[in-house]
Amino acid sequence: MRADFTEDDAGKRVVNAEGDEIGILEEVERGTAYVNPDPGLTDTIKSKLGWGDTDEETYRLDADRVDSITDDEVRLGRL
Repeated sequence: MRADFTEDDAGKRVVNAEGDEIGILEEVERGTAYVNPDPGLTDTIKSKLGWGDTDEETYRLDADRVDSITDDEVRLGRL
Protein backbone atom coordinates (compact mmCIF):
# COMPACT_ATOMS: atom_id res chain seq x y z
CA MET A 1 0.00 0.00 0.00
CA ARG A 2 1.27 3.46 -0.93
CA ALA A 3 -0.45 6.61 0.24
CA ASP A 4 2.26 9.17 -0.41
CA PHE A 5 1.26 11.14 -3.48
CA THR A 6 3.63 12.19 -6.24
CA GLU A 7 3.13 14.38 -9.29
CA ASP A 8 2.99 11.16 -11.36
CA ASP A 9 -0.35 10.35 -9.68
CA ALA A 10 -2.08 13.33 -11.32
CA GLY A 11 -4.63 12.17 -13.88
CA LYS A 12 -5.42 8.86 -12.18
CA ARG A 13 -8.97 7.76 -11.58
CA VAL A 14 -10.15 7.89 -7.99
CA VAL A 15 -12.41 4.97 -7.10
CA ASN A 16 -14.28 4.02 -3.96
CA ALA A 17 -13.84 0.71 -2.12
CA GLU A 18 -16.32 -0.96 -4.51
CA GLY A 19 -14.38 0.18 -7.59
CA ASP A 20 -16.85 2.87 -8.70
CA GLU A 21 -15.14 5.91 -10.20
CA ILE A 22 -15.81 9.00 -8.12
CA GLY A 23 -13.42 11.47 -9.72
CA ILE A 24 -9.93 12.14 -10.96
CA LEU A 25 -6.82 13.09 -9.07
CA GLU A 26 -6.48 16.55 -10.57
CA GLU A 27 -3.17 17.67 -9.08
CA VAL A 28 -0.53 16.83 -6.49
CA GLU A 29 1.08 19.83 -4.86
CA ARG A 30 3.87 19.31 -2.31
CA GLY A 31 2.61 15.81 -1.53
CA THR A 32 -1.03 16.85 -1.16
CA ALA A 33 -3.54 15.39 -3.61
CA TYR A 34 -6.56 17.26 -4.96
CA VAL A 35 -9.53 15.44 -6.47
CA ASN A 36 -12.06 16.72 -8.98
CA PRO A 37 -15.21 14.70 -8.20
CA ASP A 38 -16.88 15.43 -11.54
CA PRO A 39 -14.23 15.97 -14.20
CA GLY A 40 -15.17 16.68 -17.78
CA LEU A 41 -13.09 15.45 -20.70
CA THR A 42 -11.11 18.70 -20.76
CA ASP A 43 -10.26 18.43 -17.05
CA THR A 44 -9.12 14.84 -17.50
CA ILE A 45 -6.84 15.69 -20.42
CA LYS A 46 -5.41 18.75 -18.66
CA SER A 47 -4.64 16.67 -15.58
CA LYS A 48 -2.90 13.93 -17.57
CA LEU A 49 -0.77 16.59 -19.25
CA GLY A 50 0.13 18.11 -15.91
CA TRP A 51 -1.86 21.28 -16.56
CA GLY A 52 -4.24 20.85 -13.62
CA ASP A 53 -4.68 23.45 -10.96
CA THR A 54 -6.62 23.54 -7.74
CA ASP A 55 -9.81 25.56 -7.72
CA GLU A 56 -13.28 25.55 -6.25
CA GLU A 57 -14.05 22.25 -8.02
CA THR A 58 -11.24 20.29 -6.36
CA TYR A 59 -11.01 18.84 -2.89
CA ARG A 60 -8.03 17.77 -0.82
CA LEU A 61 -7.68 14.01 -0.42
CA ASP A 62 -6.25 12.91 2.90
CA ALA A 63 -3.72 10.10 2.55
CA ASP A 64 -5.34 8.18 5.42
CA ARG A 65 -8.46 7.69 3.26
CA VAL A 66 -6.47 5.85 0.57
CA ASP A 67 -6.33 2.07 0.52
CA SER A 68 -3.95 1.75 -2.44
CA ILE A 69 -2.42 3.56 -5.40
CA THR A 70 -1.73 1.64 -8.60
CA ASP A 71 -0.45 2.66 -12.02
CA ASP A 72 -4.02 3.55 -13.07
CA GLU A 73 -6.04 4.47 -10.03
CA VAL A 74 -6.28 5.67 -6.46
CA ARG A 75 -8.54 3.36 -4.46
CA LEU A 76 -10.18 4.68 -1.33
CA GLY A 77 -10.82 2.55 1.73
CA ARG A 78 -14.23 2.01 3.26
CA LEU A 79 -15.65 5.08 4.94
